[in-house]
Amino acid sequence: MEWFTSPDYWLSRIVFQRGLAVLYFVAFLSAALQFRALIGERGMLPVPEFLRRAPARATPTLFRLRYSDRLFATVAWGGAAVALALAAGAGDAVPLAASMLLWAVLWVLYLSVVNVGQTWYSFGWESLLLETGFLAVFLGNDDVGPPVLMLFLLRWLLFRVEFGAGLIKIRGDACWRNLTCLYYHHETQPMPGPLSWFFHRMPRPLHRVEAGANHVVQLGVPVLLFTPQPVATVAAALMVATQLWLVLSGNFAWLNWLTIVLALSAIDGSLVAGDGHTQPEAPVWYAVVVCAVTALVLVRSYRPVCNLLSRRQAMNRSYDPFHLVNTYGAFGTVGRLRQEIVVEGTDEPVLHEGTVWREYGFKGKPGDVRRLPRQYAPYHLRLDWLMWFAALSPGYAEGWFGGFVERLLVNDRDTLRLLRHNPFPDAPPTHIRARLYLYRFTTWRELRATGAWWHRTYVREFLPASRLRVPADRR
Repeated sequence: MEWFTSPDYWLSRIVFQRGLAVLYFVAFLSAALQFRALIGERGMLPVPEFLRRAPARATPTLFRLRYSDRLFATVAWGGAAVALALAAGAGDAVPLAASMLLWAVLWVLYLSVVNVGQTWYSFGWESLLLETGFLAVFLGNDDVGPPVLMLFLLRWLLFRVEFGAGLIKIRGDACWRNLTCLYYHHETQPMPGPLSWFFHRMPRPLHRVEAGANHVVQLGVPVLLFTPQPVATVAAALMVATQLWLVLSGNFAWLNWLTIVLALSAIDGSLVAGDGHTQPEAPVWYAVVVCAVTALVLVRSYRPVCNLLSRRQAMNRSYDPFHLVNTYGAFGTVGRLRQEIVVEGTDEPVLHEGTVWREYGFKGKPGDVRRLPRQYAPYHLRLDWLMWFAALSPGYAEGWFGGFVERLLVNDRDTLRLLRHNPFPDAPPTHIRARLYLYRFTTWRELRATGAWWHRTYVREFLPASRLRVPADRR
């Protein structure tokens, strides 16, 4: 079955799978280190309560059998261990069937996490990781050449990621059509990085070039993925370059890195490593499985394609609980102003005009105006991201923000681990409040004069001063 495999892509297959395994590791690590405060048994949105409400068909997960924090930690750290093994080459050191099983284990474990993660796991890159990971199960190992059908499906996924993002922009905010969105984006994006201030301060003509280049790469270049080589390789390389630009300019968890990994699968490895790598012929059972999965994905692509063609295109939607074929997109609307929630506490038992309030520090989101934003991607700071959404609209804070404040009022250990700075290390505060501020990047002159990267102005109260009404049994 020489038609079934493409030996020229053996190097591309290795790079793709090893890169994907590293991103799986980051995702499981993020889950292991953050879940207790977010969705643990005593978390802000506990998994047991969610499972009692959610229909089983809509949320397939191993935790339907039983949930405990210890079991969740075992799943998360176990997934991280399997991912590290695959990143080190374990998938090529075992028979084909065993390699497929290892990749399937990763997919099942992370699906189980995502389907109980609720709003903390409602981001498009969760579905993207699952869809990519599902295809990786059937890409094979060193026992067989990469199947042409799987390589095609990976390009089909990459096409939908880029083209969907391009369409949502051109159909959405008018600033994408007049090439002015980048006047604001670097400042108002969810979590700026250490270079975002410098990107924002680039001359406006360069921002227009950025926006125009984005349209070319997301709306024109993806079509070239389905052309003969080396054109497809050039198209994939352009996508890699664009994604690296986004990596430098902000923090988008593993979205950019996963897109890069997908693009690397479309690069003809023989252009780099030559044609000397030979691999055994694919077994019949494997070919049958790959053909069946291809048919499944193509059938499941119907609704995502309809969404792409629709004037009411939706962003980041899954059409089945297994996240097999999804729709993607980002920044159909770009904010012109940046608002941030600043959380403060006091240890004074009685509030008065002179009450001293001390500010909590978050790891990623802007707070201290003198603190340069840090680089965290591909790691995902889930609380910081939800704080950005909550600043856009209080509706995004429903269900979890009150629990967050309650945990600060008792110095909950797991919650404080999500933060950079706790101003009350010795005893919990008596009151917590939250205030909304307008943030903007300082100018070059302001930076030299004050050393501050941000300037902030008070807008309004987000949460009035609150205290515990009854003692809480939390540590």
